[in-house]
Amino acid sequence: MNIKSMTLTELTDAMKEMGQPAFRAKQVYTWLHRGVRSYDEMQNIPKELRSVLAEKYPIMTPRVMRKQESQKDGTIKYLWQLSDGNCIETVLMRYHYGNTVCISTEVGCLMGCVFCASTLGGLVRRLEPFEMLDEVLFTQVESGLPISHIVLMGIGEPLDNMQNVLRFLSLVNSPEGMNISMRHISLSTCGLVPKIDELAKEKLQITLSVSLHAPSDEIRDKIMPVNRAYPTDALLEACRRYYGQTNRRISFEYAMIDGVNDTEECARLLLKKLKGLPAHMNLIPLNRVEESPLKPSSRSAVMKFQKILEDGGVPATVRRTLGSDIDASCGQLRRKYTKEKQNES
Repeated sequence: MNIKSMTLTELTDAMKEMGQPAFRAKQVYTWLHRGVRSYDEMQNIPKELRSVLAEKYPIMTPRVMRKQESQKDGTIKYLWQLSDGNCIETVLMRYHYGNTVCISTEVGCLMGCVFCASTLGGLVRRLEPFEMLDEVLFTQVESGLPISHIVLMGIGEPLDNMQNVLRFLSLVNSPEGMNISMRHISLSTCGLVPKIDELAKEKLQITLSVSLHAPSDEIRDKIMPVNRAYPTDALLEACRRYYGQTNRRISFEYAMIDGVNDTEECARLLLKKLKGLPAHMNLIPLNRVEESPLKPSSRSAVMKFQKILEDGGVPATVRRTLGSDIDASCGQLRRKYTKEKQNES
């Protein structure tokens, strides 16, 4: 196991096996969670121990391949190269309540949603816990801005990599590490019903965000292949079970797509489907993807949709579009970089 994927308890046990006192584990753990790139930076660790650790547990850190900063709102997008040469994206967004980092959980994605660039090219591999932690750590280090909130909404389906994601959440929440509150973390899923039930048993204080994007199987089947395995009604029943076990209100994401899911009929059907489920609806103006013919809904259609939901008792907000001038939607920068490299070769 990579040393940065270890919990403090596991690292303490590893240190004991090396004949080291327990307090050394806490020192090393603290340094790792500050974003050091070398054991030589650990000034209070004996030089001999640093050499042993470097040989036994090499520190692997991501490399910035591209950095794009929005001139409109200060959003920063990083394209990181991992130790195996694969690339992922991380986005830093600035809000009045703090700085939020949107992280990837996989290299590529299996889910095949037609409006998302992340899934073009399929799944390459799943990220390890330390690689997700590094996205947060080194975004903070590189930007010089403190991170207070995390959303797992970047490239990949978090619940498709559930065990590694759960370990990452434990690490980033650790009081000896970054100590980011679970209540400041949102996890997004396209609707893997059995995994939602598993997550409910963990009783975490995170916010579950469900990428719904359609009120019916007829529409959802066309834009989200996962719906053929876990239809809309089954997904919403899982959401009800999740709320029953965790008492945590669910946030739903709904990309507004012109002529596909943005009609008044869709809004009314959505109201009917969500009846009795404490929820919040995030209406998201669709980000254009070069390879997709889908277009974002008009502002008037979005406003009308929002009004129908709110009049029906479902709180709905229109998500502010950030980073529109820097390819900030999922997978776009990675896709562009990959195509450039293919053309070069």
